[in-house]
Amino acid sequence: MKFVKPMLAVSFSLMSVFSFNASADALADIQKAGVIRIGVPQDFAPFGSVNSDLKLQGLDIDVANLIAKNMGLKVQLVAVASANRIAYLQTHKADLVISTLGKSPEREKVIDFSQAYSPYNNSVFGVASVKVANAADLANKTVGVARGTFQDLQLTDTAPKSTTIKRYEDNNSLISAYVSGQVQLVGTGDFVAYALGEKAPDNKPVLKYIINESGCYVGLNKDEAALKSKVNAALTAAKKSGELNTIVKKWLNIPMPAKMASTFE
Repeated sequence: MKFVKPMLAVSFSLMSVFSFNASADALADIQKAGVIRIGVPQDFAPFGSVNSDLKLQGLDIDVANLIAKNMGLKVQLVAVASANRIAYLQTHKADLVISTLGKSPEREKVIDFSQAYSPYNNSVFGVASVKVANAADLANKTVGVARGTFQDLQLTDTAPKSTTIKRYEDNNSLISAYVSGQVQLVGTGDFVAYALGEKAPDNKPVLKYIINESGCYVGLNKDEAALKSKVNAALTAAKKSGELNTIVKKWLNIPMPAKMASTFE
């Protein structure tokens, strides 16, 4: 494991062939190399972080290893941040991204997604003294998010225009901003907020409201049907064997939701 008119008809026909070949070649190139490059988080515990031995660990790392194993490939882990993970796919620095990606109509215009592999709730948390129970209560308040995350997109869509959304480059910067008092409210994943509480024990963030219940998906480039099929097959096998549920329970302390566990596309 490494860490790194007739003419018109002809035209459309050629486009279809090229599209198919691009799809087939992506998987073929990976299989020829015997290695799949997967973008994973390094600052988003428990999904991905660096341990005391400077090795990546977490739910997304375990899922990356599991998918590679089920595809019969070696894995090369590529550390990504929330702000650059989709760019890594589009510039072919990674073949897949397993980095707490949530689906949205905007994202589905530029990349494709596998079936869900893990639950992930998105919520607003903050200090106890700030009263917020829904999006409307964010009026005239400031809330911090990691740039490019699902929470960033969701709050941009749902928060009142008077809300100030402060965007930080990654989750470590967001956590530091909360701990230092730069922001009193954050939009983030539940488990990130719980981890944040360990860094600010005297000012633990309180759940204000759930933005939405969601899941995590493997991200891959558009028009890679063959690769997507292989990834979904790997996840389906892991769901049926119970391996994926074991990973979710290990890192999140909850079982995979029954509906997610029985969804294979």
